Amino acid sequence: MITYFALFLIIYSSLITPSCSKSIIKTLPGYPGDLPFTLETGYIGVGKKEEVQLFYYFVESSRNPEKDPIIFHVCGGPGASGLLVMLVNTGPLILNTDDLTLTLNPHSWTQVANMVFVDILAGNGFSYSETEEGWRNSDTILVAEASEYIRKFMSDHPKFLSNPLYMSGISYSGIVTPKITLELYEGNERGEQPTLNLQGYILCSPLMDRFKTYNSKFEAAYRMALISDYIYKSGIQNCNGNYVDINLANGVCAKSLQSYEECTSHIKMNNILEAYCDLSNQNCEEACNKAVNKWANREVAQEALNVRKGMIRQYQVVNTTWHYYQGMNDTIYYSYDIFSSFPHHKKLRTKNCRALIFNGDHDLSFPYVGVEGWIASIDFKVEAPWKPYYVQDQVGGYEIKYSLNNYTLAYATVKGAGHVVPQDKPTQAVALVGTWLSSQTYSSVSDLR
Repeated sequence: MITYFALFLIIYSSLITPSCSKSIIKTLPGYPGDLPFTLETGYIGVGKKEEVQLFYYFVESSRNPEKDPIIFHVCGGPGASGLLVMLVNTGPLILNTDDLTLTLNPHSWTQVANMVFVDILAGNGFSYSETEEGWRNSDTILVAEASEYIRKFMSDHPKFLSNPLYMSGISYSGIVTPKITLELYEGNERGEQPTLNLQGYILCSPLMDRFKTYNSKFEAAYRMALISDYIYKSGIQNCNGNYVDINLANGVCAKSLQSYEECTSHIKMNNILEAYCDLSNQNCEEACNKAVNKWANREVAQEALNVRKGMIRQYQVVNTTWHYYQGMNDTIYYSYDIFSSFPHHKKLRTKNCRALIFNGDHDLSFPYVGVEGWIASIDFKVEAPWKPYYVQDQVGGYEIKYSLNNYTLAYATVKGAGHVVPQDKPTQAVALVGTWLSSQTYSSVSDLR
């Protein structure tokens, strides 16, 4: 009887997916020898029955992992995999697009922080669902799953509970990251465990509001000298501040916006200084995306990362069925149900919270103009006026600092950068983030209880 019972337990346990599983990864294909940093990968189950299994990549700081901040990074898209970030810009490795070899990234954010990259939501990267319902996603589901995931991750890594914790987001995730941050603050206030030493959030080139961000592109194009004084002034005078929803009955406005479209139709929105590429053409996909897809779909790579076999059909660096573009409607796969991050930023102003927001000054996708407009609508106190900051004795960009009660906001531009700042200007990006992180005297987690 005991033998049969033991056999039953073994079989039963093999059918259950553990809520948290993790592995320390020593080697990766394409990198010579052992990895010179601590990389952990694993799955964490979220949802009522933990039916959604989220895959993550956790890289400990190369400086002082016991004391350095821990940053949870939410990729853009939505639907961009955490592996893209880890192998292309802020992570510890750079993937060579020609031969799929890996080299150390001299500008990795892991020089100043512990970094967690996650394939958030089933259908993103190596994350999956055990139920049909779990494959259908939305902005609000992303917020809920990310909030649950972070608390479970920290419960499973108690030695990092005293480290300062930040949320980080780029591009599309600018619309959800403030809400995730707010949920974590309010969870602390409700007494949810574990108590997080939450300090604030970092946003790079964020989508702030589905109308205001896109509406700011008209003025940004003018500031970048892509449209003439005449086109700009005509739009200002005749479009009533709306450059997105064209009223065809307003012929003068429509003509101005038609001119704007003609002037920017063959400009690369992510970086106006780079060559134009029509992304509707599959042969024109970014080289780094293709390389990550090719590397991650190799069986040897998935075995090295300890990915569960048979849970996804094929790895995709970006889930194109989710990817958002201006005016896109909900699909059966994804609901874009958070229209604006402004209400969440405003609530965060009541918290003991720090924020860093930065943009490349040549990004026409989500221009700095839109962020400036949001800041101007808030009655902030200017702590430090607009001025240049320096990286390696050169102007890295410009910054201004604000405060309101216990909330502080540092806003910066990065000179010469486009949408993906850590990729365009990696030296400036890590210097900007590292300086901002080190400028704070941190409270301890015990102070938050």
